Amino acid sequence: MLRIEDIRQKIAAILQSKDVRSRLIFTLLMLLLYRIGSHIRVPGIDQEKLKILWQSLQGSLVGVLDLFSGGNLKVISIFALGITPYITSSIVVQLLTVVIPSLKRLQEEGEVGRRKINQYTRYLTICLSVFQSVAITLWIRSQPGLVSISSSLFVPVSVITLTTGTAIVMWFGEQITERGIGNGISLLIFAGIIVRFPSMLVQFFGNIGSDPISALETVLLLALLLGLVAVIVFVEKAYRPILIEYAKRKNELSESKSYLPLKINMSGVIPVIFASSLLAFPITIAQFASADGSLAEIMTKYLRPSHPLYELVFTVGIIFFSFFYVSVIFDVQEVSNNLRKYGSYIPGVRPGKSTAEYLDTIVTRLTLVGALYLSMVCFIPQFIASGLDVGEFPLFGEWLYAALSSNSALSWIVKGFGYAFYFGGTSLLIAVSVSMDTAQQVEARLLAKKYDLTGGGVKVRGRRMQQEVTDGQ
Repeated sequence: MLRIEDIRQKIAAILQSKDVRSRLIFTLLMLLLYRIGSHIRVPGIDQEKLKILWQSLQGSLVGVLDLFSGGNLKVISIFALGITPYITSSIVVQLLTVVIPSLKRLQEEGEVGRRKINQYTRYLTICLSVFQSVAITLWIRSQPGLVSISSSLFVPVSVITLTTGTAIVMWFGEQITERGIGNGISLLIFAGIIVRFPSMLVQFFGNIGSDPISALETVLLLALLLGLVAVIVFVEKAYRPILIEYAKRKNELSESKSYLPLKINMSGVIPVIFASSLLAFPITIAQFASADGSLAEIMTKYLRPSHPLYELVFTVGIIFFSFFYVSVIFDVQEVSNNLRKYGSYIPGVRPGKSTAEYLDTIVTRLTLVGALYLSMVCFIPQFIASGLDVGEFPLFGEWLYAALSSNSALSWIVKGFGYAFYFGGTSLLIAVSVSMDTAQQVEARLLAKKYDLTGGGVKVRGRRMQQEVTDGQ
């Protein structure tokens, strides 16, 4: 367990390390500039009418996009597109490396190939930014009374502003990764999520009031939220070690051993993002395409949080995208070939096809556990907020809903507690995962600095040197 004294020592070590201190300051300055840019609006938009418009689009794709833009989309700031085009481009390029042999060969060329792929990702990001900015600009212009300047001026100004803003955000992320601490893109998303933390605290403590029942509910919900954080930390750090042995060489007395660590949640938060976007997409299209709103109303009725159909499709989507993404990033056949190439093997398993089948079985089980874990983390906050509408179940649904809603002790099952969580499942996963990754990178840099002989770090002497010092004394 981490003690106060340990925290003080880590802070002191960070302050004493010039490299780590400068990197942290640079990262904080980049994040500060990013947050300042979120308050600069695209000119020519009536913000009051924009708020009314977003209220009519609850549950649509804009909620998912606004999460990754750090709240910039709802106010149409210069960073309204956020880092979403870059994330989409990275995923597309990563998928293309699987199906295009030339990209796959480029990926295997090391640092030179990585730089070339990053360049392609930047080009695709700009193209997607132009496409998305044009779509958003034309849609905003179509809303009556929302644009206060002429359309001939508003369209080019908005497209140039939004595209440039995306390029700046992409530059912020790359600079943080190279000259700061942590993954820049993840930290930008993290900054947009964590900025809502004060509002969440105000909401929590504002619900306490003078009612003891309300105070007890708030404490229990806060404890549950902390429990979810603990579960995320545990699962994200958990892995399944696969014993690897290397064939004995002539000069070696025994075989050397190592481990291949396989994370339980190998896909990260990507399946949740894909599943959320997939569910929100039909509602968004219906809201934009339906003039009278009837189609959007029907879609919203069945594809809304707390509806059994929504929860079922959401869970199935997370499981599907978990298996799909893991199959892309972890090729069991390639791992098996690499093991045989370097003269290593898994004890009790024949090299080649048997090793690939063995790894495939383990990865499949781990992926299933990881997908169920992601589904649970996403479902629990939503269930607490709005419950589960069991009245939509066939046959006995209406009777069950009436029985639960009439019972004051069980009505929370169908109605929830009414807490609109600022930290939903996706937000919680990103916030905790990025925090853990950044802390690990800080500790790794401190450890590297400690044992850096050229930088005045600690010198580790071997047994012979220590014996010579002892004999000399």
